[in-house]
Amino acid sequence: MTPLPAPALSETTRGLCILFIALVPFAAAGLSVINTGLGRSRSAAHSMLAALCVLAVAAGVYFVCGFAWQGFVGLPAHTVAVGGKTWNWIAAEPFFLRGVELDGSPASLAVWLEILSVGLAALIPIGAGADRWRLSAVCISTALLSGWTYPLFAHWVWGGGWLAQLGVNYGLGHGFLDAGGSSSIQALGGLTALAIAWILGPRRAKYTPDSMPTAIPGHNAVLVLFGCLLALVGWLGLNCAGAILFTNTEPGRCVLVAVNTTLASGSAALAAAAVTRFRFGKPDASLSANGWVSGLVASSAACAFIPPAASVAIGLVAGALVALTVELFESRLAVDDPGGAISVHAVGGLWGVLALGIFGRFPAEWLNSRAGNPPGSGQWIAQLVGVATLLGFVLPLSYALNWLLNRVYPQRVAAEGERQGMDLYELGAGAYPEFVTHADEFTQR
Repeated sequence: MTPLPAPALSETTRGLCILFIALVPFAAAGLSVINTGLGRSRSAAHSMLAALCVLAVAAGVYFVCGFAWQGFVGLPAHTVAVGGKTWNWIAAEPFFLRGVELDGSPASLAVWLEILSVGLAALIPIGAGADRWRLSAVCISTALLSGWTYPLFAHWVWGGGWLAQLGVNYGLGHGFLDAGGSSSIQALGGLTALAIAWILGPRRAKYTPDSMPTAIPGHNAVLVLFGCLLALVGWLGLNCAGAILFTNTEPGRCVLVAVNTTLASGSAALAAAAVTRFRFGKPDASLSANGWVSGLVASSAACAFIPPAASVAIGLVAGALVALTVELFESRLAVDDPGGAISVHAVGGLWGVLALGIFGRFPAEWLNSRAGNPPGSGQWIAQLVGVATLLGFVLPLSYALNWLLNRVYPQRVAAEGERQGMDLYELGAGAYPEFVTHADEFTQR
């Protein structure tokens, strides 16, 4: 049983979907330069190379087995019977994309979008592991995420899995919904970032002997702010393509999706700037940029189902949450996250999932397609179940996989690597060879 049949796309819709998917790499470029700018200058080349390697490994592993586990609505899947209900838990597709006709069908477009989306999810932990995460360990961790964690949860959300079936089987609204990936891309990537930050531990000199955090500013605010603009372009494509393929959104409704995505990012950036202005006397550029991305993250789940006013409210909350939780993780929980990935993607993604349950307004034709459930009936409970699954299953799974990896193959670079910088230690050359790339106060302890 699936909550919606696989969409049948017209030629016009197929063309638009191809255009939208082609924009998604801009999101990857944006996240890559943001992570680089928020890290130290002596690790800049390492950060960008790690991003390229992550995208390559994620695409390759997803090609080998990822889509086989994730599948698509209407394709074969393994089911279990619980309480008299049939629950779909994992896809049953052949490996290496065998049997998938790459001809512009909805399933083939989903394959293309998912190859890019799993790369986006795997890019997120790079921000949390900046300046101390070995390149080889980054690649192996990415293989674990793209080969198992991501496709399993994405099947539950987008492949007709049990979360999507909550509406049909239990009458919880329209089942768990996520048009653009607030949960399956953003929150999953952000929770993996939290697991990586816990396992790696803080950077040298980040905390004083009495456990007080010290400031280690990012080296290039211009890169960070430019990355925000790239991310906006990519997110417009991601949200529109996801809405068409995973929620049967009509092409004309993509205008609403684009407007909501833009408003959420802008209001989130302003909220972060206002909070930092109030707390510190001046707006903080890096936190405002993180607020912008958090607005994009939070917009993804509900972008096709909310009016513009609601997207502004979602963005305002997302931006404020970033400005407050970055300090919470750093000061209270001793989690060193140079790129703010946990606050931006995990917190922002979870908020976006819940926001759909609060603000979502659904097309009238969904009434008859969802077992007669009134629009919005129990939707917030379905969204809450998704959040509980992320926190109660995805986070422990990500931590366990990376903890086991760390036991077999230590993920943190040697202390000498942190002192020299990741560029020199792992790549043999710096990103800025003609300039001084670090000062003594960031290398002494």
